Amino acid sequence: MKSYRTDQIRNVAIVGHGGAGKTMLVEHMIYTAGATERLGSVDGGNSQSDFDPLEIRRKISLSATVLPIEWHDHKINLIDVPGFPDFIGELHAAASVAEAMIIVCEAKRDLDVGFELAWEVAEKYGLARCIFVNKLEKDNADYEGLMETLRERYGRKVVNVQIPIGHQAAFSGVLDLLNMKVYKGKDRGVEIEDVPKGYQEAAEALREQMMDSAAEGDDELAMKYLEGEALTEEEIEHGLLVGVETGRVVPVLMGSALSGIGVATLLDRVIHELPGPHEMPRKWEDLELACDAEGPLAAYVWKTSADPYVGRINYLRMFSGSITVDQHVLNTHSEKDERLHNLFYPHGKGQEPATKVVAGDLCAVAKLQHTHTGDTLSTAKDRIKIPPVEFPEPIYRVAIHPNTKADEDKLGEAVTRIQEEDPTFRYRRDAVVKQEIIEGMGDIHLETAIEKMRAKFGVNVTIEDAKVPYVETVNGKAKAQGRHKRQTGGKGQFGDCHIELEPLARGEGLLFENKVVGGAIPKNFIPAIEKGIREEMERGYQAGYPIVDIKVTVYDGSYHDVDSSEQAFKIAGAIALRAAMEKANPTILEPVLDLEVEVPDDNVGDVVGDLSGRRGRPLGVESLGAGKSLVRAQVPMATMMRYALDLRSITKGRGRFRAKFSTYEDLPFNEQAHLIEDYKKRRAENEG
Repeated sequence: MKSYRTDQIRNVAIVGHGGAGKTMLVEHMIYTAGATERLGSVDGGNSQSDFDPLEIRRKISLSATVLPIEWHDHKINLIDVPGFPDFIGELHAAASVAEAMIIVCEAKRDLDVGFELAWEVAEKYGLARCIFVNKLEKDNADYEGLMETLRERYGRKVVNVQIPIGHQAAFSGVLDLLNMKVYKGKDRGVEIEDVPKGYQEAAEALREQMMDSAAEGDDELAMKYLEGEALTEEEIEHGLLVGVETGRVVPVLMGSALSGIGVATLLDRVIHELPGPHEMPRKWEDLELACDAEGPLAAYVWKTSADPYVGRINYLRMFSGSITVDQHVLNTHSEKDERLHNLFYPHGKGQEPATKVVAGDLCAVAKLQHTHTGDTLSTAKDRIKIPPVEFPEPIYRVAIHPNTKADEDKLGEAVTRIQEEDPTFRYRRDAVVKQEIIEGMGDIHLETAIEKMRAKFGVNVTIEDAKVPYVETVNGKAKAQGRHKRQTGGKGQFGDCHIELEPLARGEGLLFENKVVGGAIPKNFIPAIEKGIREEMERGYQAGYPIVDIKVTVYDGSYHDVDSSEQAFKIAGAIALRAAMEKANPTILEPVLDLEVEVPDDNVGDVVGDLSGRRGRPLGVESLGAGKSLVRAQVPMATMMRYALDLRSITKGRGRFRAKFSTYEDLPFNEQAHLIEDYKKRRAENEG
């Protein structure tokens, strides 16, 4: 691939709902541009973008893939983005480095959740966008219904620039409203014809609407148009480009990703009506960068892949400046020097060596030592630091258990590598429930992460239900004695302490006080009493959960000159705590979450009712406009383990939620009884 200037580059994310035909569209774009001599397919397992064995087996995209093509003296970096909601992190990553999105949707009246999600992310990142209406050849295709829905939802900004020729099985081409020509055929065999009979009137009316939208994008064009003059093709194209850049115009194009109809005209539109990086300077809170190849160096790491053999590969977006192979750069986040030994352009699973990469382009570097997703590569002079993308927080969790000791030894490295390439995947060891916890965006997300552990890193694990981190405490005050005495023929063991136990406010942990006077217990034994109490708190009292938020005061005791020891007083402290717990109204606490659920207005009643069934306390409903509401509630964590999946079912995938820990509250008595009974059974089995 030859070198291209910044103004000749386009970065376009291909997005939409899973199954809308994004990957097949990308295949036809690659084939039409002559980048490959063979047309791949998802079903055939030989597509250019879904090359990972897991993607081939599942027949869905799991990660964003960069596929550069050349078209009419321009370079188009296509980014094929997964459409399944579990992989929304890939959508955010791609949006952070593209200037435009092509949102692919089926020709049907209802919009899929993936379309709505892509639109929202484009709005968030200020991206230009166009819509590609796919599957017009299907028997149930409803182009008119889709256009009605789009205009009802998004208003006048949605503008036809093409209309289909033929309906459903008779679909044969697209009528381009810019030059009023019909494009039939596919891929490299496109035939251009005049407007057929029966289409002229509708085409003229829609062309007038397109001209209205184009004129709004430029003051000079608006004056000319208002004075009654018709706009030329070049003027319409310029006006549409300005409108698309500002988000006031969203062009609608037509075609078939399966047959390739409409793909060549789509590529033309990418070149002429979607903005390039030179036309959209990037702005962050305290930073603005013009996309200038001669400007200060700012290369942002938007994606990382981890391979057990190749090592780490960092994908870069050049926001400013240029880089060359073997150049030394500064990672402004880690403050480490890096050398760009292995610089290349990614082509799906393949790669092409690069010697120089200019502002606006995408590239990749292998084997950097200190660089991860979200980092910026700059120079010691420029020291530019681009704020990292804020990825969605995980909403689904399970526990995993290594199958063997060898798996346990390799687990840490495997999850670290997966976290490097997927910022929405989390791993932690929960000391309270003594489980290895992984968190992500849904069940499919975590299933594929576990498959990666096995396939890439040879780690086999078993999935378990994540336990709820209950804790224990007391609601009352009590005094108790802890006395440990043992005589074994030689030196004995003796420790004796009196304590007072009382509750503390939530989150205060343990407050230990020594009020022993008169030397009843020597000062050097007091720390041993505290240690015994802390260890007993970890073991729990009623159901084996840690004891929290208590104040323990040692106020009296006795000792023996010969038999007393730190070990004896540690045991005495533990005995005293257990005796005091029994009398201080012990209780089990459950974690409660603050929950915000964003749902369509039609689903508010169902969501509120569902939360009430989870022992939740609704706190209010707020209208967000555009047919959506925000439901706030406090809900016990124990009832929320599968909420991500249940909410998806209730709202047909349109609901989203955020949850964070709020406080601990008393678990209902009947639930406590179940936990205590289960704990007693486990202890009996272990002792047996």
